[in-house]
Amino acid sequence: PGEAAERLEENGRQSKRLKKDADEEDAEDQNKKSPKRKIVLLMAYSGKGYHGMQRNVGSSQFKTIEDDLVSALVQSGCIPENHGEDMKKMSFQRCARTDKGVSAAGQIVSLKVRLIDDILEKINNHLPSHIRILGLKRVTGGFNSKNKCDARTYSYMLPTFAFAHKDHDVQEEVYRLDKETLEKVNKLLACYKGTHNFHNFTSQKGPRDPSAKRYIMEMYCGEPFVRENIEFAVIKVKGQSFMMHQIRKMIGLVIAIVKGYAAESILELSWGEEKVDVPKAPGLGLVLERVHFEKYNRRFGNDGLHEPLEWAEEEEKIAVFKEQYIYPTIINTEREEKSMVNWLNTLSIHDFSSSIGMQANNKNSKNSSDLEGSDGCDDDSD
Repeated sequence: PGEAAERLEENGRQSKRLKKDADEEDAEDQNKKSPKRKIVLLMAYSGKGYHGMQRNVGSSQFKTIEDDLVSALVQSGCIPENHGEDMKKMSFQRCARTDKGVSAAGQIVSLKVRLIDDILEKINNHLPSHIRILGLKRVTGGFNSKNKCDARTYSYMLPTFAFAHKDHDVQEEVYRLDKETLEKVNKLLACYKGTHNFHNFTSQKGPRDPSAKRYIMEMYCGEPFVRENIEFAVIKVKGQSFMMHQIRKMIGLVIAIVKGYAAESILELSWGEEKVDVPKAPGLGLVLERVHFEKYNRRFGNDGLHEPLEWAEEEEKIAVFKEQYIYPTIINTEREEKSMVNWLNTLSIHDFSSSIGMQANNKNSKNSSDLEGSDGCDDDSD
């Protein structure tokens, strides 16, 4: 009887072993069954506390949005663990490099992943609540979200007291923007439309550098609204691409003109060859709103295999995310850290014209706006 019992036990062990092997094979099959495909992910995030979007492998003390994203992709089983170390393996490409503290409502990344079941839910389960994947679409194998993007729209949310004239004593919570001032702001913002040489609106580009020429499609400031007693307004700008600091300097110069620190003529002058001292508005209010793939959509959007990269169905989720995470962060940080108030106090040290003024000003430029980080928006923001 002892032998029979031993044989039974051995059989039991064998069948357990076989079951374990079968389970492992199932998992492998599952991975083989979820083939790798090129996709784009629609991302929204609040950038406060992050050193921008782009991952800096090897400098772990500076946390970026991509660090959290890659970790979630590995944990959810969309990409193998070793791909996390080398993002080239998954053909990863971000559409725009948002910099330190800058948020996004419609960032796009392209990459190759395993198309597992409930993929969005699984990725989001491993992300903090202030980073969300809101949509996913299949794209062509050669798709690259940076190169295929033909325009980007940013918004900049700011307290309207930024436009109060310097000679008026302004109480921030009481200030309300009047119609004439808003019209003046919009008249100035509209001057940016078209192609101009923006060498004065970024660093390290000379007036003859062809890449300093940029094309702006639209720029305007919307109607003001009140949040927690402070009146805010949102400036929208759509352009082909932007250089580092460009949007914040475009807005900074308009604020300086409206407040009476700089003459209107400085705007035209800044596109010429002369070096002009252009102030850079704080990074806090800047949000990457959406990225546009108009050429790609015309070519592949209705080819029967791919869908156009438009996100009408996700609009509501984007709006909810902004209300929950992006706007409250901007409003609360503005109230607590007073980044706009502190920056406005530095405008008087700018002389807005000569290079001599620049040198004097550089000594004083370590003000709060520098701590906000920059809008390293796109391709040239290295």
